[in-house]
Amino acid sequence: MSMPEFAPPPSKALLFLEGRALSEFGAFCAMRPWLSLAPHGDGHPVLVLPGLLADDTSTRPLRDFLKSQGYRAHGWKQGRNRGLRENVEGDMVARVDELYERHGRRKISLIGWSLGGLYARHIAKIRADKVRCMISLGSPFAGSPRSTNAWQVYEWVSGTKVDEQLPLDSGLLADPPPVPTTSVFSRTDGLCAWQSCLNEETDAAENIEVISSHCGLGHHPAAVFAVADRLAQPEGGWQKFDRSGWKSVVYPDWRRE
Repeated sequence: MSMPEFAPPPSKALLFLEGRALSEFGAFCAMRPWLSLAPHGDGHPVLVLPGLLADDTSTRPLRDFLKSQGYRAHGWKQGRNRGLRENVEGDMVARVDELYERHGRRKISLIGWSLGGLYARHIAKIRADKVRCMISLGSPFAGSPRSTNAWQVYEWVSGTKVDEQLPLDSGLLADPPPVPTTSVFSRTDGLCAWQSCLNEETDAAENIEVISSHCGLGHHPAAVFAVADRLAQPEGGWQKFDRSGWKSVVYPDWRRE
């Protein structure tokens, strides 16, 4: 499937449907017993980065679940995500370095929701020696910032024009990091054009589609199960997501036209 150079932002109808994130959270709570059957972890550290204007409170349900699955899950501890402002990159790198040392020099898995996924993608490139895998949730790394319904909010809170290049020294965000990389996305995302969330697939880069709102991706049962499955891949033995069997019903074939 070829991706257009510019994908328009989601429709107003999809933006209106973002309110279903509340029911998706209810489904997450109701399905916790089933989700506990997802693959368990090996105790390695996981750092979860929040989306625009969100903080660690937004990722707590996911982190609590990951802890129950055997991971050492951590928040970013930088308050609200107000964009890539001064010191944000340095503080994230320092957080990765600190967790790496704290957990006996075990590599860290990065999870980033929306804007947090752009950060995770960047950090996975400049700290590849300390990163085990990277997972983004509804992160528009492969398209124009104007392919979202949040670009004006980003300009307001960050004081940066979206047409300006982000001051990243790791290359284009669309280029995958040199670690196993997964993009979880939804075609019914009301904030980000789904086309802008697609990895160019390689042996170590993949896409997983779920049917979710943007604001629910951090706790949607299908997304959470996919995250647990990806984190459970053995270090050095990562395999792409297997959507055979019952998973073919829950996870559509993202390559379809």
